[in-house]
Amino acid sequence: METVEIQASQAEAAIGSHARLRGHVYAMRRLGNLAFIVLRDPTGTIQLVVEDPKLLEATSLLTAETPIVVSGKLVRNRKPGGKAELQLQELAILSTPGNTLPVEIGKDQRIEALSLASMLDYRPLTLRNERTRAIFKIEAALCAAFRHFLSQNRFTEIHSPKIVSTGTEGGAQLFKLDYFGRPAFLAQSPQFYKQIMVGVFERVFEIGPVYRAEEHDTSRHLNEYVSMDLEFGFISSEQDIIDLQVGLLAHMFEHLQATCSRELAMHGATVPTVTAIPQVTLEEAARTLIDRLGWQPTDAAGRKLAASEVEDLDPDGERLLCQYFGKTENSELVYVTHYPLKVRPFYAMPLAETTLSRSFDLLFRGLEITTGGQRIHDYDQLIGNMTGRGLVVDNFSDYLQCFRYGMPPHGGLAIGLERLAKQLLGLPNVKLAALFPRDRNRLSP
Repeated sequence: METVEIQASQAEAAIGSHARLRGHVYAMRRLGNLAFIVLRDPTGTIQLVVEDPKLLEATSLLTAETPIVVSGKLVRNRKPGGKAELQLQELAILSTPGNTLPVEIGKDQRIEALSLASMLDYRPLTLRNERTRAIFKIEAALCAAFRHFLSQNRFTEIHSPKIVSTGTEGGAQLFKLDYFGRPAFLAQSPQFYKQIMVGVFERVFEIGPVYRAEEHDTSRHLNEYVSMDLEFGFISSEQDIIDLQVGLLAHMFEHLQATCSRELAMHGATVPTVTAIPQVTLEEAARTLIDRLGWQPTDAAGRKLAASEVEDLDPDGERLLCQYFGKTENSELVYVTHYPLKVRPFYAMPLAETTLSRSFDLLFRGLEITTGGQRIHDYDQLIGNMTGRGLVVDNFSDYLQCFRYGMPPHGGLAIGLERLAKQLLGLPNVKLAALFPRDRNRLSP
């Protein structure tokens, strides 16, 4: 009989065939003259049934995570609702793990019982757990859908440098490094390069790492994360950016449901159906939170703030606002718009005759996942804004070239991939949505 090469996810369709699979021993049980091996490959798991005495003897050499190649006949398990399983006829052991695993990765309850520190200390192993691995299959699908939607809408993918001579937003959030005797920084954002490339391609996007030297060590912060950025020109206002993102998110979530139903089910995750997303100004949001939901913002000195004085929402404010719109608008997403200019970067476009900006955040299930807005495109206005904030214009000469020689009205946004995955899957900490997270205390593995 001809042998077919398959992966675990293809086993159901190949029942009756003689098949070969490759993978790792995920779990194993020996019951006298019978043994059951669960093999894990990139697509899932399959049970192997071992009855041959010589093969039973060979299984004594197997331990968890042993890489093997197996072949045999694919049959259906006789139990009601039984799945495909392989009656083992050949077994090749490719290597033998040198040590007993420090954590048991074949059982979800054991993985879930690990402390966050242990989960991350043993990351090369804990990532092999199916439920943990599912997080990153989902993130890969989100990136693929982001890339597909934008490519279909005339965006060009770019790859900007991550070592830069000046900060996008300045301040203490910059990681400084020595670049052949000159000061340089890790990029906080591809923002300057996105804007420059609007003058080249009109519509651009990028998926890549960004770096923030924040002192936070919370469940919502990373010092290195994956940013999904886009920028495009010839817009009328920030509403054009919001409209694009609504369609983008609808596509991303639909793609996720179509390609990752198994992985979503592992986390009991539900994916929103996106049609329209409600919007509220920051002041309106603050007034609702204060008047209806018992939220009370204060300044650094502890003085209570009025709604008109609020410059941003804290974590409790974001959570309460999302709960409110979930009940009143049946939406798990809400845009908060028109933040004060003074809390936005120097390139944020002012809202005419106000001290507000044409900027927005998108909150999802109680957490900000997107920041965006329209940018200043007029050279003189941009220079005036920079000098008004005490910035040294000469430090931004390369960036300013594109404005000196003509830029259209433009804007864009950035989505934090790990935050989006955290909220979709209900993870308790954003670090669990990063392959090898970097925070103020962790630089390995």
